[in-house]
This record gives sequence, structure tokens and C-alpha cells, in this order.
Amino acid sequence: MEQIKLKSRAKINLSLDVIGKRSDGYHEVEMVMQQIDLYDNIIINERNDNEIKIFTNCEYIPKNSTNIAYKSADKLRSVFSICKGVDIHIDKHIPVAAGLAGGSSNAAAVLKGLNKLWSLGLSQKELMDIGVTIGADIPFCILGGTALAEGIGEKLTPIDSNIKNTWIVLAKPPISVSTKEVYEGLNLSKIKNRPNTTKLINSIKKGNLYSVSNNIGNVLETVTEKKYSVITEIKRKMMEYNALGSMMSGSGPTVFGIYKNYERAKSAYEHLSIFYKQTYMVQTYNGGSKIG
Repeated sequence: MEQIKLKSRAKINLSLDVIGKRSDGYHEVEMVMQQIDLYDNIIINERNDNEIKIFTNCEYIPKNSTNIAYKSADKLRSVFSICKGVDIHIDKHIPVAAGLAGGSSNAAAVLKGLNKLWSLGLSQKELMDIGVTIGADIPFCILGGTALAEGIGEKLTPIDSNIKNTWIVLAKPPISVSTKEVYEGLNLSKIKNRPNTTKLINSIKKGNLYSVSNNIGNVLETVTEKKYSVITEIKRKMMEYNALGSMMSGSGPTVFGIYKNYERAKSAYEHLSIFYKQTYMVQTYNGGSKIG
């Protein structure tokens, strides 16, 4: 039986601004998203029956129909009336509930993998259109690279980045943050400092890492940092260890630092690893979810 292998990569937010709240309860956002080379390994195998089975090395994620990777497979089966089953093996390396879109990345990889396995012939845009019905971050995880995300995160404009292969250090404290609760706790009328998205995008296009680092911003920090002082502490440590800039990704709690070169990133990684078990040293990545 045919087997598909994929690398399912995480993302960070270089900026995250919340413009307003829609009548359906969702928030309108404007954010710059960046794929990074921290990934889960996904293996998809055909089954002889029509069941979808999830296998994973991570005890924290569900193995039933509530798993977003399961939902992706089930969605494709439903849309195309496919009576086939698959085993989905998820070897987790991306921290769970960390603001890094690990689950959405898994779902995106499954959509791409099954598109090939079942010979559906769907274009990238068609996969993204299906993905957004499952989760708002899935279209970006299919697209990859660097992009401006608007709407609820599904309206994507690719950014021609000149900060490729930039060193990033990530540190996730041992806490879990509810995205829903963070957005519910956001008081839009009290946000004083918003990221300058236009300036950030121009800096990315010019490849000016110093200007990029000076223009990162995340309005959700006003909620999450207030509740968890450890996030402020990690940002402080990142800057002490020579980060050009440091910020929380998504709704948190993971904090990242941008580094000028390998040596400075490695030094920061070694220092932060002493305090935080889930510390990673990676580079920005611009290739989407690759099959094989």
C-alpha cells in the first residue's frame, strides 16, 4: 500500500493586530505570519477499511474525530465521496497549544498528503479553500513562507521575503493558554500600541532584520502577559541574550527571539534551555509543507 511522508512546519507571528470583532463572534485580524523550520513528521498509510485512525507519540492530543488532522481527512472524504480509510501517524515536535499552529500545520499536511494519495488533483488554492472551513490558520500552513493574513486569518497575501534563513530561538514556558479566553479578554478600546504592519512588510521585503525586529508587535500580549508574568520574563531574557527583538507568538505562551547570526542564537538557546525545557533553535522557512 502507498505511503505518504510529510514535514508539518510551525509558524510564528511577526505581528498580530486585532482590528475589530465581527457579528459572528470572530475577530478581524491583520498579521504577518512566518513559517519556521520546526516540524512534526506525518506519515499517511492507506487502510483496507474506511476508518480514519490517528497514532501519535504525544499524550496531549486527541486520537479521535476531534483531532484537526482527522477532521481534514474526513472533510476530503465527504467532499469527494471517498470510501477509503487511512492511518495518520503524527510524530510531534512542535509544542502543543503554544501559539505555533502545530495542529493547523498537521491538518494542512494531511490535506496535501491525501490530495496526492487519492489523486484528487486539487490546486493549492482549492486546498486552502477547503482548509479554511476546518481552521483559520490552515490556509497559511498550506501556503507557507511569509504572508500578510487578514479577515479571520484566511485572506492571505504572500510577502517576497528577504529575511530567509534567519535564526529564531523559541521558548515555551510550562503553561497552557486558551486562545478563546485571550481573545475574549481583549479590550480593543484600550489598545494603545499597535504594530505598524506596512513598515514591517517593507522591512521584510528590504531584508532589513534590524528594522523588522523593531517593528514586530502583538496586541494579544496585553492579555496574556498580564496573566502570565513568565512571558515578560522570557522576553527580557531573550533581549539579555542579544536578540534583536522578542515577542510572544499568537495567543501564546511561546516567546521567540530574532537573532543576527548562528553564534548569538546558539548562545541564547543554551542559556534559555537551562530555564525552559521546551526551547528550540530554528530558522525561518519558505517552502510550505513538502511531501517526501
